[in-house]
Amino acid sequence: MEITSSEIVPGPEAVSVNIDENLDLDGAVIVALGCNDKGAWSSCREALEAALARFRREGVDILARSSWWASQAWPDPSDPPFLNGVVIVRTAHDPHALMAILGRIEDIFGRRRSVPNAPRTLDLDLIAYGREQGDCEGLILPHPRAADRLFVMGPIAEIAPEWRHPESGRAASAMAGSATVGRDAHPLR
Repeated sequence: MEITSSEIVPGPEAVSVNIDENLDLDGAVIVALGCNDKGAWSSCREALEAALARFRREGVDILARSSWWASQAWPDPSDPPFLNGVVIVRTAHDPHALMAILGRIEDIFGRRRSVPNAPRTLDLDLIAYGREQGDCEGLILPHPRAADRLFVMGPIAEIAPEWRHPESGRAASAMAGSATVGRDAHPLR
């Protein structure tokens, strides 16, 4: 079922950029969001805010979120630029159920899978699910390419610089400094 921007409007459910200082980073469930095709919305920012509003209705509570980060499209910089961010969430859903929810939200927002890395109305990736590691029945955790992407590690470092990668043990702040993909990514204020 596809919806239009008039059916989802960010409202009181939208949250501000913040983090609860009591948040357990070892148990952090981190989701990355991205958009470079505004679809039915007036902008990628509006589409991403609407996606965040949808999370709560799906049983996914936002505990912290980054600002939005702009970057050139990767790997083809001639594609429209991206807007990205991350959220730390709380959910009773296991990793597979959470991935199914994220896929359903992408579908609702008009995500079409054509060729790899094509422009998209919404891209939701499960970056980490607490300290889970490895191949979890076809789901690789943590996300296998997140550590190399500044448009993922930068937003994580912005809200949780001391979060440690479940495999490498490196802090998000250090990983953002060494990320090799999307080096032009920067926060919008």
